[in-house]
Amino acid sequence: MTDQGNNNNHNISCNPFAALFSSLADAKQFASGQKSAQLPTEQPQDDSGDSQSESENSVSDSVDDNDDSVAEISRSFRSRQELCEQLNVNHMIQRIFLITLDNSDPSLRGGNGIPPRCVYLEEMAADLDGQDWLDMDNIEQALFNRLLLLEPGNHLIYMTSCSAVNLSADRDAGEKCAIPYLFACYQRAKEEVTKVPEKLLPFSVRCKNLTVSNTRTVLLTPEIYVNQLVYEQLLDLLLDAFSRAQPEEVVEFVEEVVAGLLSDQEVRTFEEVMVPVLDILQGRIKDLDLCQPLLYFYLDVLLYFSHQNDIAKVLMEHSQPKDPANGLLYQKSLLGTVLSISCLLKTPGVVEGHGYFLNPSRSSSQEATVQEANVHQFMGQFHDKVHQIFKNLLQRSSDTRHLLLSWLGNCLHANAGRAKIWANQMPEIFFQMYASDAFFLNLGAALLKLCQPFCRPRSPKLLTFNPTYCAVRELSEEERRNRNVHARGLDKETCLTPVPSQPPLEPAESYSLLTENLVLTQVTLHLGFHRLHEQLVKMNQSLHRLQVTCQEAHHAGSPMSGQLLEQFERLMTVYLSTKAATTQPAMLQCCLNLHASIAALLVQLAVGNQGPEHVALSFPLPSLQSTMLCFVPEFFAENLGDFFIFLHRFADDVLESSAESLEQILNFITVFMGNVERMKNPHLRANLAEVLEAVMPHMEPVAPGAPQPIVFQRERVFCSYKYAPQLAEALITVFVDIEFTGDPHQFEQKFNYRRPMYPILKFMWGENNYRESIKHLADYASKNLEAMNPPLFLRFLNLLMNDAIFLLDEAIQYLSKIKILQLERDRGEWDDLAPDARRERESSLQMFGQLGRFHNIMSNETIGTLAFLTSEIKGIFVHPFLAERIISMLNYFLQHLVGPKMGALKVKDFSEFDFKPQQLVSDICTIYLNLGDEENFCATVPKDGRSYSPTLFSQTQRVLKKINKPGDMIVAFGLLADKIKSHADRQQQEEETYADAPEEFLDPIMSTLMLDPVLLPSSNVTVDRSTIARHLLSDQTDPFNRSPLTMDQIRPNEELRRQILQWLEKHKQERLQTATSDKT
Repeated sequence: MTDQGNNNNHNISCNPFAALFSSLADAKQFASGQKSAQLPTEQPQDDSGDSQSESENSVSDSVDDNDDSVAEISRSFRSRQELCEQLNVNHMIQRIFLITLDNSDPSLRGGNGIPPRCVYLEEMAADLDGQDWLDMDNIEQALFNRLLLLEPGNHLIYMTSCSAVNLSADRDAGEKCAIPYLFACYQRAKEEVTKVPEKLLPFSVRCKNLTVSNTRTVLLTPEIYVNQLVYEQLLDLLLDAFSRAQPEEVVEFVEEVVAGLLSDQEVRTFEEVMVPVLDILQGRIKDLDLCQPLLYFYLDVLLYFSHQNDIAKVLMEHSQPKDPANGLLYQKSLLGTVLSISCLLKTPGVVEGHGYFLNPSRSSSQEATVQEANVHQFMGQFHDKVHQIFKNLLQRSSDTRHLLLSWLGNCLHANAGRAKIWANQMPEIFFQMYASDAFFLNLGAALLKLCQPFCRPRSPKLLTFNPTYCAVRELSEEERRNRNVHARGLDKETCLTPVPSQPPLEPAESYSLLTENLVLTQVTLHLGFHRLHEQLVKMNQSLHRLQVTCQEAHHAGSPMSGQLLEQFERLMTVYLSTKAATTQPAMLQCCLNLHASIAALLVQLAVGNQGPEHVALSFPLPSLQSTMLCFVPEFFAENLGDFFIFLHRFADDVLESSAESLEQILNFITVFMGNVERMKNPHLRANLAEVLEAVMPHMEPVAPGAPQPIVFQRERVFCSYKYAPQLAEALITVFVDIEFTGDPHQFEQKFNYRRPMYPILKFMWGENNYRESIKHLADYASKNLEAMNPPLFLRFLNLLMNDAIFLLDEAIQYLSKIKILQLERDRGEWDDLAPDARRERESSLQMFGQLGRFHNIMSNETIGTLAFLTSEIKGIFVHPFLAERIISMLNYFLQHLVGPKMGALKVKDFSEFDFKPQQLVSDICTIYLNLGDEENFCATVPKDGRSYSPTLFSQTQRVLKKINKPGDMIVAFGLLADKIKSHADRQQQEEETYADAPEEFLDPIMSTLMLDPVLLPSSNVTVDRSTIARHLLSDQTDPFNRSPLTMDQIRPNEELRRQILQWLEKHKQERLQTATSDKT
């Protein structure tokens, strides 16, 4: 710093007092006398210089002691008041702008109202030819000159005689950056406005306005101010204010600057000024991490921008991509950059540089839990900020709202390919075309929060949702704005029910923001959350396989173990990061609220409610003449199901948080799962069974030491559910319906769909209200076996047995193949194979293992289901329609499990393939014992000529002893075997009698003697009633010509029946005569 005043002690020519004297010499003499008179009493000057008395009396104090002489001189030039006013204005300008034209000796300056340091404007002082004070006429020029100085710190001078070091004063006066300097001047001017006397108020207000107008000038013409990064300075000013949690004064300053910029757009438009600021903000945010506190200060700045009407509009205009059809460009906008911040990997597959869950195998589970909680905390703050930004933008002007909704609608439409199957199979192309998973996860979280005000299941606001929004076709930009329709392409989506030829309602003239919010949120979840869920499931499976492979390689001392461990570590890092991102508690709660509300809304639509209040659900459901469900896209239901399945897998505790939500989900499943009129897609209805499994209470065994999951709320809701009979019927209905989807892959798909249905049935059977409803269905079926349409429960049992036969038979085949391959490997036969051949064998073994495991799991479930059903339902099982089928199935399986063929199934490690022969044998024997009291059943067992033999039952009895089954069970099974053997002996005699029956008396399908022949109307073929009844359970066509056929169409062949009975009676008499003659 230079102190030019110290080298000019005698230079008083520029002092304002000189104007009071007739000559310079008189002025010097007067100054000298004043100095000597003041020295004994004058106190050290206060550098602050900001009290009101000092501002008001800075000159008058020096003049009072010489009142007579000053007054006399003053009358020669101007009044004393004018002089005081001029000097007070000069001091005020110095205090505000920290600039001066006076470089005289500090000790000669009178008054205490001046700042300790100022920038001396030397060139301007020279140009003014001796004037060393600032006034309203030259302040604009002075401020402009000050702003042009490259190094204002090199022009600092002492303004007081105190020469102590004052770094704060040096920093303030020597501020190089234009925007911070002008804001500091603004602050000082505001303070002057509150302190100065009324006569100086206009001058202080003008100084304040000058700070704003010069800020506007700096922003409009930054090229004039060399080395001034004015847009960065403006951003930094806001950032600093928000980081200190004191943004009010900065915001006030910026608001005034914005108003000035809007009023003067000749040089640059307001948008041209703000866009560079937004670009700088985007560039800085892009490099920040979710858990960096600095990020949240930048978000506060963006939050302010979104709140300021004019900036918000520029923000949204600037965010619109040049190519609206390019999904990736939305991520590259400012909003997209913010939405891309996450704990997910920034570059898919690249763990290096990732800051979360590194080296997971070296961290304890507790450390991982703590880190996940930390991530969740930051995510909660982040989502709150983003939500508020979106909310601000929606609440600003209609232009800004339209721009935001258009941005959302176009973004979702451009990224619609994320939901395509191929997108997951071609990741390289995917990431070049579409916005990231993090983008959609955060966008979904923000939109979910926007939906919360109406996300209550019984909220009347929900019923204002208008589904016809999804049927609106392409509109012009003006029509979209006027009608509030910004989502695009929804008219091409498949809906819950087909659109009738006469739609129930035409699209509306305009739609509410609630409708738009709800639809946009659902589309976002469809494109985002579902994909992350799929990734987590796949990673979970891959981690399990890698872990097994790592352990095997480690035990074998393979050099690949290190590489495998590294792969495991990297994948575990990705998995933990993805799990943390998708399980943020507040986000999940918002999602739960939304889906419970959607469930309630769809139920209201399903019962035809179009009124303003919710109506109570009741059964039977009313018939639908027309329904708004034809406008609801299927992904509404898909999102719901996907979310609850996700919760069951990865955040089970959330399901305990809201009993009301669970009840709404049960209502939704009960209404839609078994009702093709309200949900046409059988795959979608079948998927609801998995949703039901997810929300029902689970009491599965847990790992030792692991806490048992809390299921109190779920158990209470599920067990007290008032529509339990309808829910049980819906489950059995969809079990049957999934058999006939019309899909070419329906046979393979049905087993996956039915997998979750078995544990649900088992749980229901354990609860009295559900069990009684299932028994009621069975009783109805027993009484209506020959109805035109086979009863639901009869069809269910038929398909259940079909599945059991197929699944266990397939499982047996795979186990046999696995054993052969294992023997070849263990004997060393693979050692001599070429590498490709060996890999092929290993691949085959792995594939057969996976298939065998799946079929074993499913066969265990089907046999187990039959075991508990037969405990209380017997009549329908022992009816001729079903008895022969279930008996032949049970005998066939026993033959493989306890007979001579069991050796072919003895693979290594049964548990690896979920093969549970002991459990299967036990369940099969339980079924026998449950039905063994029925004579018809016992009499039917020996008729199974393929698998039954007395030896089979004695072998089974030995196995029961070997696997330590209870003694009473073993004894009961032995008694049953004896009873069946007695029936077998009698039947053998009868078969010998019937062996020469005429061909026309035999069933053409089963080749057994017909006891109740019936005529098929279209093919005119006669078959036994029980044979055709079993066929029609699975296929309602004539087996001989495939024409449609139902049980009510068949007619008894009375003539043939009479002939068969006569033949039987004749043979009976002949047998008696033969027996009598043998005795004689």
